[in-house]
Amino acid sequence: MSTSNRPAALLDVDGTLVDTNYQHALAWYMAFREHDIFLPVWRIHRHLGMGGDQLIAAVAGDDVERECGDALRAAHDALYMAEIQTVSLFDGARALIEDLKARGNAVVLASSAGSREINHYLDLLDAREIVDHWTTSDDVEQTKPHPDLVKAALAKLGREDGVLIGDTPWDVRAAAKVDVPTFAVLTGGFSAEELRQAGAAEVFESIGELRERLADTILA
Repeated sequence: MSTSNRPAALLDVDGTLVDTNYQHALAWYMAFREHDIFLPVWRIHRHLGMGGDQLIAAVAGDDVERECGDALRAAHDALYMAEIQTVSLFDGARALIEDLKARGNAVVLASSAGSREINHYLDLLDAREIVDHWTTSDDVEQTKPHPDLVKAALAKLGREDGVLIGDTPWDVRAAAKVDVPTFAVLTGGFSAEELRQAGAAEVFESIGELRERLADTILA
């Protein structure tokens, strides 16, 4: 584990390191259709970054959550996992981890995904031997915009300081609740203005641009 005094890097996975947001949106869309709930995909996309415990009520209402929330989550998970082989890394995703480690930053993959899903991402990133820790759904009670995931990621290191790197306003808001700044990338499909309005400390077009400018950020 890194002993550097530099802030820890908490790396969101879905939509930030791995291009998954649209597969998730379509999996949710089809899950809702299976229960005769018809929602436009754009509305679902606007809430990606939330976990399934938050998203259903946010897009379809509390009554839907009460009546069939668990069934919808199970349907989404099955549909998404059936297509998980179609996801791929964003350019520079693993290289960003290497850059951070070379600079002395501790790195945690901060995800509320289930263990099967996060294991797939760890394999894609070939990251098991290079990151300091990772989180899964077992580490959180409530997903973003609640701060559980950010607190869990820091707890893996025994740290209170860090920077979250994410792709949605929900990432930014979750981190802000525990005074952790967020660097946001545009890979999740949200605009730079939206991310800044949510409170992102800095916004980058891509992982590549973040790597190029890393030396000028508070992570350095």
